[in-house]
Amino acid sequence: MVEKSDVAAVLELIRPSLQADGGDVKLVDVAEDGTVTVELQGACKGCPMSQMTLANGVERILKERVPGVTRVVPADVADML
Repeated sequence: MVEKSDVAAVLELIRPSLQADGGDVKLVDVAEDGTVTVELQGACKGCPMSQMTLANGVERILKERVPGVTRVVPADVADML
């Protein structure tokens, strides 16, 4: 099982890069299957590149650093699952 505290710690490492571009990320949930739900905030919210940021940035780094993370989804998509 993925520890929420481990995911939060890695997001703290990613956060300065997002904030430098006027955005931010908030951890919403970590499911038992390793799905991490996040909310993009600030300039990231609604940005056309937000999916790229999630897939190539946040998800890649979380998978590398936190064993068990299977995917990262934005909160608005997770509500539909």
